[in-house]
Amino acid sequence: MSASIIDGKAFAAGVREKVAGHVARLREEHGIKPGLAVVLVGEDPASEVYVRNKGKQTLEAGMNSYEHKLPDTTPEADLLALVARLNADPAVHGILVQLPLPDHIDAEKVINAIEPAKDVDGFHILNVGLLGTGQKAMVPCTPLGSLMMLRDQLGSLSGLNAVVVGRSNIVGKPMAQLLLRESCTVTIAHSRTKDLADVCRGADILVAAVGRARMIPGDWIKPGATVIDVGINRIPAPEKGEGKTRLVGDVDFESAVEVAGAITPVPGGVGPMTIACLLANTVTACCRAHNLPEPEGLTA
Repeated sequence: MSASIIDGKAFAAGVREKVAGHVARLREEHGIKPGLAVVLVGEDPASEVYVRNKGKQTLEAGMNSYEHKLPDTTPEADLLALVARLNADPAVHGILVQLPLPDHIDAEKVINAIEPAKDVDGFHILNVGLLGTGQKAMVPCTPLGSLMMLRDQLGSLSGLNAVVVGRSNIVGKPMAQLLLRESCTVTIAHSRTKDLADVCRGADILVAAVGRARMIPGDWIKPGATVIDVGINRIPAPEKGEGKTRLVGDVDFESAVEVAGAITPVPGGVGPMTIACLLANTVTACCRAHNLPEPEGLTA
């Protein structure tokens, strides 16, 4: 029996619809329009596409979109000055500085210069600490989207064994914190975990966020487990023509789909949720700034 496929595109569309509905209510009832500022330094092609999509979806949700494109020669001090201006701008509720940044700029310094309440990426050290201690925080978008899909698929996560493969600050660690908050029993596994296959086989929930193409085969998965594949890896696709590539996850989908109870595909799984949750975080930040009730179903 094949696993049910968790359709991230459809789920993300539902999240964006909820965001748009809440934005409309904020404007009608309070005269407030949430605003998201995105800063891009340099001309990385993938980042440019991503920023363009963010701007488009921000406007479609009825929010203000402020894009700041800077040359890759921009001094660090100038970028920090821009962040300071955005921090002070009451029309801006969310600030996102697109990574990676040029080598001469200290990304950590820039991220930690963002006002924590406007840090819609959830990377500021204060938000990391708040999440880790179970307090109200801005939560990184990819883990937040993964949690939303897990809740939708499983209902209560309480008491389930969850294994997160990967320990990055962007996905692995915050994902583990969110699952702990849901009362899961959480294991963080990584490249040096002994008997990694056996650790994975004990998971009711398996989150793969390690960045290695098809690293986790179907026989590492507990029958009926829910699998969230965060990996986005490009591999050669000679069947498409010379030099062509295709996207695959960290899980070997073809073998995993025969074992798991539910699984996210790559592409079309977690990926679309990332921008949707960025919009959700911006609305949440706006509500918090104005001491209004937070949008239901859009927060951790």
